[in-house]
Amino acid sequence: MTASPTSARRRRLSALVRSSGFLAVCIMVTNVSTYGFQIIAARILGPGQYGGVASMMSLLLVVGVVQLGMQATASRRVTGTPGQERVIEQTVLRATYRAAIVVGLVMLVASPLVWRLLRLDSIYPALLVAVCAVPLTVMGGQAGVLQGERRWLGLAMVYLALGIPRVVITTAAMWVRPTEGAAMAGVALAQFAPAIVGWWVLRRHTNATEAETDTTTAAAAKAGRIKPVVVEMLHGSFALLGFFALSNVDILLARNVLSDHVSGLYAGGLILTKAVLFLPQFVVIIAFPSMSAEDSRRSALIKSLALVGGLGACAIAGAWLLSGLAMIFIGGPDYAEIEGLLWVFAILGTVLSVLQLLVYSVLARRSRLSAYLLWIAVVAVLGLGAMQTTAEGLVWTVLSVDAILAAVLLSVTFWRLGQTPARR
Repeated sequence: MTASPTSARRRRLSALVRSSGFLAVCIMVTNVSTYGFQIIAARILGPGQYGGVASMMSLLLVVGVVQLGMQATASRRVTGTPGQERVIEQTVLRATYRAAIVVGLVMLVASPLVWRLLRLDSIYPALLVAVCAVPLTVMGGQAGVLQGERRWLGLAMVYLALGIPRVVITTAAMWVRPTEGAAMAGVALAQFAPAIVGWWVLRRHTNATEAETDTTTAAAAKAGRIKPVVVEMLHGSFALLGFFALSNVDILLARNVLSDHVSGLYAGGLILTKAVLFLPQFVVIIAFPSMSAEDSRRSALIKSLALVGGLGACAIAGAWLLSGLAMIFIGGPDYAEIEGLLWVFAILGTVLSVLQLLVYSVLARRSRLSAYLLWIAVVAVLGLGAMQTTAEGLVWTVLSVDAILAAVLLSVTFWRLGQTPARR
């Protein structure tokens, strides 16, 4: 008995939405939404107010290293221990909730410092950064479990919930009141959406786990097993913190060494940098489980580098040839002074996307040496960047440091991958 054409189409559609290709599309939609939020914020708020929002979003990316560290840890552990996914899920989620509370409290205590350092209009936006940190961290553990189990549909739903609500809710908030505080209030409210979706996706799986896991395994998954997860998460977060400090320290520097207007222009140029950086994010997410497996990590890294480099080359060419069109998405005529540097910002985004892939390759191998190179680069950017007085000087300084770091990390990574398992 043959299946009807309708049933066959439904099966094909079901297979499509559960595939990694559908996840890639959803991540790109999320990145476009995030990019859209930045464009809208730049237009509604103007260079003066947008500079503060951009600096807070950069800070939030740095705070999010705990989320990404937890996601990488969960994914690597699930991939590396087949047959124990459900036990790992319980352990990771317990560790995630505890980490979220700690991160939220730390940012709450640090809010007066954030207020002063970023020269915000009031302490209110800094407090909202602390609120954002809690659901952001929770999302990390949830996404890591889904990524490690290659449950692409559930992970796609989480990423869609991360991007679309942010641009919708925050735009509405800024239309009501075009201020830093209103923008961050919208971001904080929208940040709960992916954590709620992640809970809903994992809810049935978790309930089944509690019913099927025996008492001995459940006991082993309790407090004693949380410690290795937290330790690995901290090591991963250290490397990721280095990367995100490197990719965001320039806007914090710009706020302190350049005028409000020029730092706002620089923030506008970074919209393109972030777009190019996050454009190939789906490559990292899909490739990471393969980079965690010893027999496939080298080929996965080579293919991923080729794809990331190709996307970056297209972005650079577009920024060079269509700079006028790109200005529409940067923020319009108010940011015209930065148009001649857009191709440089695109190169910076490409170099950062390569660095991001290399950092995740380091995490997949559980190597720690390369993390220190990132922090050396951060110090170099701070030292050299503090001497700059123009947006052009700052972006070229940052690009030079990042390019040297990428070359060094590429050499170290392939040297280590070329070693035998015994020596590695």
